[in-house]
Amino acid sequence: MNKVMSNKLFITLYIAPALLLVIVLVFIPLLLSGYYGLMEWDGIGDRTFIGLENYIAGIQDADFWSSAYHSFLLAVFSTLSLAIYLAVSFILASKIKGADLLRKIYLVPMLLSSVAIAQLWVKIYNPTNGILNTLLMNLGIERPPAWLANPDIVLFAIFIPILWQYAGFYILIYYAALKNIPESLIEAARIDGASPIQIALRIKLPLIKEVVSVTIVLAIVGSLKYFDLIWVMTGGGPNGASEVMASYMYKLAFVSYNFGYGSAIGFLLLIITLIATYIVRKLTATRDRIEY
Repeated sequence: MNKVMSNKLFITLYIAPALLLVIVLVFIPLLLSGYYGLMEWDGIGDRTFIGLENYIAGIQDADFWSSAYHSFLLAVFSTLSLAIYLAVSFILASKIKGADLLRKIYLVPMLLSSVAIAQLWVKIYNPTNGILNTLLMNLGIERPPAWLANPDIVLFAIFIPILWQYAGFYILIYYAALKNIPESLIEAARIDGASPIQIALRIKLPLIKEVVSVTIVLAIVGSLKYFDLIWVMTGGGPNGASEVMASYMYKLAFVSYNFGYGSAIGFLLLIITLIATYIVRKLTATRDRIEY
């Protein structure tokens, strides 16, 4: 086996199919997006080369930066929510009664499509007969808000189903990391008189800090390019109040048929995401690897 794995020909044959898929489905579309951003094009007719005009217009576009601000807000909320997911994972990993059932319940949103989740929450937020406003009126609130029609709160109303959708994913990652910690370390800490909170914060958390760093990157990158649930629930409205970078790009390219400008916005989204990823990786990098 070692002889086979040291053979460069075999290594090339093993990685070639996956590498080909990545090149065809990821790198070539990215390069084409950057190229189309140099064009004035409606997506169908002839292309006209205009240089960097689309990119300059994107940098100067107030609507684009407004959508970028909304995406960064989602990234902040997603990162902060990781603390809740981590706390739930600590509880589930502490062998509480019913932990197996709770893990399965938390995974339910992952089994649903984003469109199904969006439709579900649109009905929950319905201002006249939605379950949320019905509950608020039963509690004595005569005029509950129109959650998806109020520009001041629509963005935060959308954040809730997004965070709910991915709760099971992050809880599962943290739970698996916590269960991988040797029980002997926990027992030794208990014998030394450590409380459950001390064990969680001083033993378990440092041992899974690399996993936490990875989830922070996943949460931020996923938030910056998030699209589907927001598009189904509000389409970026009302009046752009819930517009994110991906939905703004989609509107330009496939609604306004300004494919060149939309491609430039998409490429700017890629650059912003890469920069954010680099910064986050630098800030969350762990110098000392803990072995156990």
